[in-house]
Amino acid sequence: KLIGARYFNKGYKAVAGSQSNASFESARDSDGHGTHTLSTAGGNFVSGANVFGLGNGTAKGGSPKARVAAYKVCWPPVKGNECLDADIMAGFDAAIHDGVDVLSVSLGGDPVDYFKDAISIGSFHAFKKGIVVVSSAGNSGPKAGTVCNISPWMLTVGASTMDREFPTYVALGNKQHFKGQSLSSVGLPAQKFYPLIISIDAKASNASALDA
Repeated sequence: KLIGARYFNKGYKAVAGSQSNASFESARDSDGHGTHTLSTAGGNFVSGANVFGLGNGTAKGGSPKARVAAYKVCWPPVKGNECLDADIMAGFDAAIHDGVDVLSVSLGGDPVDYFKDAISIGSFHAFKKGIVVVSSAGNSGPKAGTVCNISPWMLTVGASTMDREFPTYVALGNKQHFKGQSLSSVGLPAQKFYPLIISIDAKASNASALDA
């Protein structure tokens, strides 16, 4: 399945300077994002996939029979930067040279002018070579103007909704019931009531208010 992996860090190292170290000289995925997005694009069929026993079924990527290559262009943040334009464009150049058929680009940021956007520039050159470039619409929003990767030569994909739900109900003392969702397989004891509190009051001692 995975037939190649390359990394590009010259732009990052120019910014990181002395903070750069030998661990950056690798295409290995250090935080899971690359593995996650690569499996989304070309992951094989996996039976028995579930979350705590819920939603059991077969998981797969968009093209489970594809041969995939990984191009790593992002690194630990330094001075507000983690995916440098120089490295992004170098990754595009390498993928074009390698003769890929489809480029799945899970990168993005604030919308900028096409001529200043490395993803727009790189994908334009890929498009001219007949390569389909599929990109994410970003993780911002739902405010207006937060979609990224909107170049007309890219296929931009927004987040989808789940095709199933995991309902659970909260019953109040006044006999009102509210439907929510939960992945907890352990329910509270029946016929026992608890006071309503805010989430911050329920946090673990080593958790922040933001976590809660």
